[in-house]
Amino acid sequence: MPSATPAPLWALTGVVAAGGALGAVARYGLDTAWPPSAAGVSWTILAINITGSLFIGVLMEVVAHRMPQNPWVRPFLGAGVLGGYTTFSAYAMDVVTALERGAPEVALAYLSLTLAGAIAAAWVASAPAHRILRRKGTP
Repeated sequence: MPSATPAPLWALTGVVAAGGALGAVARYGLDTAWPPSAAGVSWTILAINITGSLFIGVLMEVVAHRMPQNPWVRPFLGAGVLGGYTTFSAYAMDVVTALERGAPEVALAYLSLTLAGAIAAAWVASAPAHRILRRKGTP
């Protein structure tokens, strides 16, 4: 397969920024609709990080199998939309807040669930997507 012509860096930066804005607005809207618990953790952010990882798992397989030559999809949807949608900083601050509010068990549960859930979601989505796309005749 011939390689794709690389997109200009300034254009890729704009594509990532536009996607990131969309993802961040979606995350903010969801977190505002379902605010953090009394312990200071946002279970909404946990769900966002897990669903975002699920979407990333599927997206990377689709990009690899269906559109490896497209220089725009992965930056826009992956780094942009899903990068803006998911958040490490809010997750880390929620853990610190729970600890400061005297809820170490909540902090540990939140920390563990987010990490394990995000990794599992990416794998759970990626593995079947890979098998399905390979079955349909793509490398």
